[in-house]
Amino acid sequence: MAAKRLCLIEDDEIMGGPLALRLELEGYACDWFKTGRGALAALRKTTYDLVVSDILLPHTSGEAIYTTLLAEGAKLPPFIFMTGQGSVDQAVRLLKLGAVDYLSKPFEPDLLLAKLRALEAYGETDADPNGLGISPAMRGIEELLHRLALSDTSVLITGESGVGKEIVALRLHKLSHHETQSFVAINCAALPEALMEAELFGHEKGAYTGAGSAKPGLLEQADGGTLFLDEIGDMPAAMQAKLLRALQTRQIRRLGGGVDIPVNFRLMAATHQDLRLKVEQGQFREDLYYRIHVIQLRVPPLRERHEDILWLARRFLAREAGNEPQRMLSPAAERELLTHPWPGNVRQLKHVMERARVLARQPIITPELLFDETAPEPGNVPELALGDWIANQERGYIQRALQANDWRVQDTAKLLGISRKTLWEKMKRLEIQRTGS
Repeated sequence: MAAKRLCLIEDDEIMGGPLALRLELEGYACDWFKTGRGALAALRKTTYDLVVSDILLPHTSGEAIYTTLLAEGAKLPPFIFMTGQGSVDQAVRLLKLGAVDYLSKPFEPDLLLAKLRALEAYGETDADPNGLGISPAMRGIEELLHRLALSDTSVLITGESGVGKEIVALRLHKLSHHETQSFVAINCAALPEALMEAELFGHEKGAYTGAGSAKPGLLEQADGGTLFLDEIGDMPAAMQAKLLRALQTRQIRRLGGGVDIPVNFRLMAATHQDLRLKVEQGQFREDLYYRIHVIQLRVPPLRERHEDILWLARRFLAREAGNEPQRMLSPAAERELLTHPWPGNVRQLKHVMERARVLARQPIITPELLFDETAPEPGNVPELALGDWIANQERGYIQRALQANDWRVQDTAKLLGISRKTLWEKMKRLEIQRTGS
C-alpha cells in the first residue's frame, strides 16, 4: 500500500523539523512547507491525503489558506490545525467550515499520530455506519464476520464485560441471510432459574399458576433467525441439558405441552468467563461446550485497542445529540480518554460520553466533565470561558517546564517544541515571571 501523502505547514523550524521527521518515520510521505504561499501553491497542484497546518504563519494564516481553497471550489483533504492560545477561536471557526480537528500547542506527537491514524481508518470505514471499530483487532473481527455470514456455524463470543459482545453478534446477524428474521437475545445471568425454562421454551395455558394463556419461548421466537445467549456460562446445569437436547434434535417442547415443535435458528453465545475451566471444574457440560464452541471470537478490551477510543467517543456524541448542538472533545479531554484504563470497556465509555454531553454548557467538552472524580458538583459548574481555562492550563504547563529547566529559556523552548521567540511571546502574554532567587 502506498504511503499516505501529507502536507505539513509549520514555519517554526524547531517544531517543524522533528515533526516532519517523525511523520516520515511513521510511514507518511511528508512535504514540509515553512510558508503559506508555498503550501498554497502545492495544495493547488498536488493531491494530498492529509494536511496538518499551523494557523499563525508569516504573511498569512492557515485559515486564509483553507478559506481560499474553499472559495476556489477545491476538493480539500482532511485538515488538522495546530493552534496557540490566541488562535483557538479560529480553530473552532474552521471546524464549522469543515476542518476535521485541531491541536493546542504544545502537544505530544503521539497525539497527532493517533488522530491521523484514526482519521485514515475512519475514512476507510465511514461508508459503513455499523462498523465495529477502526483498530486492527476490530477490523480483523469485521473481516471474519463477513466470512462467517456465509454459514450457520455456531459462534462463541468471548471477552470482558462491556466490550460489545452483543454488538458483534448483532453485526454478524445483519450480515447473514438471517438479516430479515428475528434476532432474539437473552442474558442468562439476569434471568432467575425458576423462570428460565418458561422463557426459553415457552409454556402452554395452565402449565403453572399464572399461565393464563400459551406463550412461545425465545427458542421458538428465534426460528428462522438468530438466538443469542449472553453470559451462557451462568446457565444452570439442568437448563444446559435441555438446551443441548434442543440443539441436537432441533425441536423444543413447551412447558406443560406434549407436542414437539421444530425450530431452526443460528446459535450465538457469549461469556466473559473461561468456559474450558468451568468444564474442567464440572460447572459446564463438556458436550454443550463443544456444541457452541465451533468458532470462537475474542473481543479485546478497550485498553488494547486505543485507536477505537476517540472514534467511539465521537460516534456516541453524535448519536446521542438529537436536536442539541453538536459537541466536540477538547485536545485535553481526548488525552484524558486515551490514557484512562477503561475497566468498564465500551459500555463505560458510552456512559462517560452521555454524562459529559448532559453536563456540558459549551460545545467543547473539557476533561473535568468526563469522570465522576473530576466532575463539577451541582452549583459548582466551571465559570471560566474556554479561552481563559486553556490560558490557565498553558500558563501552568509552561511554568512547570521552566522550573524543570531552571528557567533556561532556550532549553525550555526545545523541550516544548517551540522557538525561543515563541516562548518569550507566550511568557509575556501569559505574564509568566520568575519569582524568588
